[in-house]
Amino acid sequence: MSTFTAENELEKKLIQAQNGEIEGEEFLKNMLDLQVFMPILDKHNIAGFQESKQAIPLSFKDDDGSEMVILFSSPERAKGFVKDYPGYEGGLLEEFKWVIEKIGGGYGVILNPGFDVGLELEADTLESLTLQ
Repeated sequence: MSTFTAENELEKKLIQAQNGEIEGEEFLKNMLDLQVFMPILDKHNIAGFQESKQAIPLSFKDDDGSEMVILFSSPERAKGFVKDYPGYEGGLLEEFKWVIEKIGGGYGVILNPGFDVGLELEADTLESLTLQ
């Protein structure tokens, strides 16, 4: 297993939270202003060009049937994962707060699936974050 080396502020904070160096609630408040990468469907596969104004994020249902949007701490972290999802090679790099506002209620998120450094947030947790 490879060692996860933090490459940006979000990854540094994730590691600190997982090590218990910062409280979960403090981490989540900090995370709102940090950038995440959201893979989105590009139906035309023209690099850097998206015709639709409607971004379709990569998502799937978890074991409980909840819809979970897939996010990464950087575009580089997404590369290996999106290989299995043709059309999702591109995406948006935006502040986490913007992303959860745009995906709306009823969705949870999984950050960095396949990595030891990541997290899963249920829809109700995201909704409480947007109310703060």
